[in-house]
Amino acid sequence: MSSTLTSIEPATGAKLWEHAISDVPAEVARARNAWALWAAKPLAIRIETMRRFANAVRAKEEALADLIARETGKPLWDAKTEVAAVIGKVDISIAAYSERTGMKRLEGALGMKQAVRHKPHGVMAVLGPYNFPAHLPNGHIVPALIAGNAVVFKPSEKTPAVGAMLVDLYHQAGVPTDLVRLIVGGPEEGRALTAHPDVNGILFTGSANTGIAINKAFAGQPDKILALEMGGNNPIVVWDTPDIASAAVLVAQSAFLSAGQRCTAAKRLIVRESLAQPLIAEIRKIADRIIVDHPHADPQPYMGPVIDNQAADGLTESFLILMSNGGRPIKHMVRPHKDLPFVSPAMIDVTDMRERPDIELFGPLLQVIRVPDFGAAIAEANNTRYGLSAALIGGTPDHYDQFWANIRAGIVNWNRPTNGASSAAPFGGVGLSGNHRASAYYAADYCAYPVVSSEAEQPRASMGVGLKEIDVSAMGD
Repeated sequence: MSSTLTSIEPATGAKLWEHAISDVPAEVARARNAWALWAAKPLAIRIETMRRFANAVRAKEEALADLIARETGKPLWDAKTEVAAVIGKVDISIAAYSERTGMKRLEGALGMKQAVRHKPHGVMAVLGPYNFPAHLPNGHIVPALIAGNAVVFKPSEKTPAVGAMLVDLYHQAGVPTDLVRLIVGGPEEGRALTAHPDVNGILFTGSANTGIAINKAFAGQPDKILALEMGGNNPIVVWDTPDIASAAVLVAQSAFLSAGQRCTAAKRLIVRESLAQPLIAEIRKIADRIIVDHPHADPQPYMGPVIDNQAADGLTESFLILMSNGGRPIKHMVRPHKDLPFVSPAMIDVTDMRERPDIELFGPLLQVIRVPDFGAAIAEANNTRYGLSAALIGGTPDHYDQFWANIRAGIVNWNRPTNGASSAAPFGGVGLSGNHRASAYYAADYCAYPVVSSEAEQPRASMGVGLKEIDVSAMGD
């Protein structure tokens, strides 16, 4: 087994970064030893340190965006939006901590007081994904640090260089070196980190299979906080709308932004039968115009490659499997470069398939399902074990009320894409999409736990019931 981890640029195949595999127990021990001192610092100091982190990222904004683009393959403009989200997360997290975990005091009789305050859990393990290698782990780490936790962060083995730069920026901002530690490694190091007895919480973003494995592993340890965000098989429903062009753009954005490698990306287009032909034709026109190229290309591409050749092979094989089981190709998935993971946006009509696979096809592959009525559209949208994001395009306010009330998802949009969720709102799903620990604005909820105290400055007590009478005659003079 290799003692180093190498990162490869998807768009070029060139080696980008290499580093020794981390010693997990040693890194956890360093974080554990640093935690108490950080937790004891006033909240104002922790907040100010996070503000310095935002400034440190601003100072390296171009370099961080360039590294994200090179290591993920996403277009530079897309990488820049990710860096902006990293910076914006600080103020959002400060406001969220104040709102959701602020101290409360209640006055009682005879000078009694009741207080509600929050304590950090201790050492938090953060496992990041490759699609947003800075923004998504940062969305756990900043709230965790504000709350007073230590963090051991394992980035995806496919994007470790971005993770390393992120940790360096925390340290440059004044976060104690031992308080935030980086784990470089693969699945074995990830398992070692989550299983370590000194880890108090696991904040995970990634595949459903890995999230389920983590959930099973800790079923008998309720003392460990788990926040699991596991993606989706997201539906976008298009109903009666006179603006087919706008509907088509919203569908294309939902399905193909970031090469479909967003957990909120639309994977299934559910459309009214009578609307299907003109809508699909319009989406096809957009898909045909989408530029797929390397991150720094001119003109700017809309899509870069997917993360690696294994992912690209899986997507092309999935397209063929759908086609061989009754799917009708609308736009074939093409690999323009044999040895690089570029794929074209693809569409396939799976209406007549007997069994549609309920899996997250993590790439620019849109499945189309035609339905006769709105009830069937909602039933088809809910025909999944996932439940992260869903959108209705078109329809009336009554349609949207019915959609919102009946759809199973943590994000429900109307005439907006399925993706592009705001960090100023909660982010999470149901079913295989999460474990009811919404992140983003609600991340404060799993980074600290509430402690209730009844307090009085002087002891005062009496027992007026259930005591024997005092025998006065037995008492001496």
